[in-house]
Amino acid sequence: MGSRQKRVRRALGLMMMASSSLPLMAQTPPLSQQQEEPILPDSEFEARLPGVEEVPADKSAPLPSIDQWIDEQMPAAGAAQQLPPPTEPQEERELAQPLPPLDSVQVPVQVATDNSPDEKTQAVRYSVVVDGFGKTGLEPAFRDSSALIDGDGKADTAAMVQARAHEDEALAVRLLYSEGYYDATALASLDQANDGALKAVISVTPGKRYRIGDIVINAGQTVPPGLIRDSLPLRTGDYIVAAAVEGAEANVGVKLPENGYPFAKLGQRDILLDPATTTGDYTLPVETGPRGSFRGITTTGERQAFGADHMKVISRFKPGELYDSRKVDDLRRALVATGLFSSISVDPVRTNEPGPDGTEYVDLTVAQEAGKPRTLAGELGYGTGQGFRAEGSWTHRNLFPPEGALIASVIAGTQEQGASGTFRRSNAGKRDKTFQAGVTLNHQNYDAYEAYTAGLNIGWSRQSTPIFQKRWTYSYGAEVLLTNEQVVVDPATADKVRRTYFIGGLPLQLGYDRSNDLLNPTRGFRANLRAEPEGSLQGSFSPYLRATFDLTGYYPLSDSLVIAARTRVGTISGVNRDDVAPSRRIYAGGGGSVRGYGYQELGPKDANNDPIGGRSVNEFAVEGRYRFGDYGVVAFVDAGQVYESSMPQFSNIRYGAGVGGRFYTNFGPFRADIAMPINRQPGESKFALYIGIGQAF
Repeated sequence: MGSRQKRVRRALGLMMMASSSLPLMAQTPPLSQQQEEPILPDSEFEARLPGVEEVPADKSAPLPSIDQWIDEQMPAAGAAQQLPPPTEPQEERELAQPLPPLDSVQVPVQVATDNSPDEKTQAVRYSVVVDGFGKTGLEPAFRDSSALIDGDGKADTAAMVQARAHEDEALAVRLLYSEGYYDATALASLDQANDGALKAVISVTPGKRYRIGDIVINAGQTVPPGLIRDSLPLRTGDYIVAAAVEGAEANVGVKLPENGYPFAKLGQRDILLDPATTTGDYTLPVETGPRGSFRGITTTGERQAFGADHMKVISRFKPGELYDSRKVDDLRRALVATGLFSSISVDPVRTNEPGPDGTEYVDLTVAQEAGKPRTLAGELGYGTGQGFRAEGSWTHRNLFPPEGALIASVIAGTQEQGASGTFRRSNAGKRDKTFQAGVTLNHQNYDAYEAYTAGLNIGWSRQSTPIFQKRWTYSYGAEVLLTNEQVVVDPATADKVRRTYFIGGLPLQLGYDRSNDLLNPTRGFRANLRAEPEGSLQGSFSPYLRATFDLTGYYPLSDSLVIAARTRVGTISGVNRDDVAPSRRIYAGGGGSVRGYGYQELGPKDANNDPIGGRSVNEFAVEGRYRFGDYGVVAFVDAGQVYESSMPQFSNIRYGAGVGGRFYTNFGPFRADIAMPINRQPGESKFALYIGIGQAF
């Protein structure tokens, strides 16, 4: 390799010479060109030697070196070789002079005196000039990281300014190297004006920019054959940009494990630069290791939440399938989503045993440490017409392994009180499938009704979690309720009686989610359909269908401003309103419905102006959400109405408008909304306040 070539290895911003420079040798003229001199006889040669008296008498004095002796004995020859320099014009001589070094600038030392050690010294002021980046486009990046510019033009001492200038020299070269300018140089100089102020000048010379030449990959055969090269998005002729090269290699490191090579390793790249062509030949060694297939799962750890058998239920691969690191990452995330581990890792392990299609079996080792299984949680909210509502729960997430949880919750509010117990089995026989059974006791006392209710429920579901936001969700099950309620028998007189209802239902729900976040979506949409065939036994049996459809959408106008919209329609069909228990009728108004009105305030009313519910509803809402940092403001308009008919009429729609504030946290936004009804009617709230966690929709 020629001495002009350069090689770039581990760090693309650093460059090493590929071969050592040869020392300069004085060239001796050929014998034919040498001047012949007569050979002296021995007697004449001995006569020319110095006499004994010329030797120093002091034997302790050091003998002169050969160089010193030559200088003393042959001054004329040395003088003859010193040729006078050629004359140059004065201006050219000045331009040829190098920039003054940093240490040549003399600045008063800024130190405290001995008499006043606490005396504050005067800061050194300086300005910064950056020159030479030109069309490289790197000057903004240099200024963002410059030590001189970050110092805001002042320093405690001149030495500090010099140190910053040295740092900026190295910074400029690193930036240029990272973009392929491997011949780049940078020089920092300091000039001092008469008033003592300094000017720091960073002069940059980018040089030529290098491109990628030949691309060579040293690796064994892969399946498919071009896997590594196809995974390396580098092309001959591209500029040698450090970020692009490192990103391309990282892509290879990802694609190989995704296509059956769990133990692949990338070696140290080698880029050989040729200044004559300003290209660099790129070589990448790769050890692919064996092509693997999944086999089994083993677990380690002193405290284990559950064993390998349940992990096989959670995993999305089967033994014999080609190894895919994405499925390994999916298993790890699913284990994290259980909330049962304080630490978890999933790693492939070689077995050296043959698998299908010429592969080698690979086992997964799950190193786990169980976390604390118990959780206390609380929720607090307030809504006009709904009052204060506090809910607390205690959960043991793994009381019945694997993933068998027991949940006890209590509701304490001004208008609602209750308690419930729930058994929940997550990943019940199948990934993401949840079984749940529970019992509830509840008392509700609202303007629309007062009810004492006891219920049993059982169901299966597939729902989103903060870690896994699923596109499709569903739930199905059964519930039985026994409820004693106060019922308005004649809306014209508001006469009320108490009745007991025995209700059975088969709730079904299907959801489709294309939003980008579960608690704070900023783009996409969601659709949800809920249908519940239900029967009520109160004197006689009355079957009917309760159904609602919700559609929400989110559109970002900018990074800070999002427009959100929602619509809902609902119906109860197959029965008269009076045959439906008041707590099972349809209502509107409140924080999750039409803001500006109290809870359940819209719709038909009795003589006392209390809501009595209906059989259909339509609702609409639009919000403008503006966020700045951890805070945000919201402006909104809601609309809706409840009807006595089984189908919504889209008439006599009521509107509410308001504003709100948001405080964004790791677990979702905290919201506070205040709204007013438009064209307020007698008996309706002058304004409504809503406080809770999460967006309104």
